[in-house]
Amino acid sequence: MAGDPGLDVRRCEYNLAVMKPEGNGAATLDTVFAALADPTRRAILARLARGDATVNELARPFAISQPAISKHLKVLERAGLVSRGRRAQSRPCRLRAKPMAQAVDWLEKYRRFWQGNFKRLDALLEELKAAETKPGSRRRQGREK
Repeated sequence: MAGDPGLDVRRCEYNLAVMKPEGNGAATLDTVFAALADPTRRAILARLARGDATVNELARPFAISQPAISKHLKVLERAGLVSRGRRAQSRPCRLRAKPMAQAVDWLEKYRRFWQGNFKRLDALLEELKAAETKPGSRRRQGREK
């Protein structure tokens, strides 16, 4: 019913639940994927996977300024993918893997979904191949003409 106020309330509650999921897991996941969307940030993470590095060390292979690298690092820090420590005068950056593991867990659900779809598609193709090679099948007769 279009005039049912309860329906409008339920629709609003649903929209809020979708747009602002409870807990910080979904927000963290969004932030992680946003951080991973940039190739420079992915390269920074790849470098940090080999060990801690200072901002200057991270900036060295890129044709961008140190302030630009610092901005990328802030995005990675907000996503929880990088932390900065203190060692004398330097602040080395360190890779933090937990948020990435959460992203992998989320992606794993969809990998299983697609894997199941591909298995069903393979079975269908095998079934079609078997039907095609049977004597007297329409496809086989059509080719022989």
